[in-house]
Amino acid sequence: MNPDYDAWMEQALAQARAAGEAGDVPVGCVIVREADGQVLAAAHNRRVLDNDPTAHAEMLAIRAAAAKLGDWRLEGCTLVVTLEPCAMCAGAIVLARISRLVYGAADPKAGAVDTLYRLCSDERLNHRVEIVSGVQANECSWLLTEFFRQQRALGKK
Repeated sequence: MNPDYDAWMEQALAQARAAGEAGDVPVGCVIVREADGQVLAAAHNRRVLDNDPTAHAEMLAIRAAAAKLGDWRLEGCTLVVTLEPCAMCAGAIVLARISRLVYGAADPKAGAVDTLYRLCSDERLNHRVEIVSGVQANECSWLLTEFFRQQRALGKK
């Protein structure tokens, strides 16, 4: 199967837009089974809605995909997310044995895949993840920039 990163990122962007509409940072994620292209899980940030600092899109999608498969090992799966994962999410991606990570925008403040750290490719860890970066980066970045511009206009942090 040839991966369709753009189509999968469109689904992640739809999730990100839902997060933004709910007042949360617009980050969306999907997890796809590589063998057949089936989307196993889709999620968006819910930190504000759930009052949960760990309710990042990646964490929610990983939990949902593992529950759907009945296995914590997500080998043979691709995680597609609109923003480079933070340290918590990058660690969870490694622990879940996800095969491939596809992300859109780099995160200069918290990126733990390529920008500040390289957790998903660290040779000291027991699993390494194939990384594809920059997929629809402009659209992913614009969504975040516009969200924070609106937040500042409203006087929010």
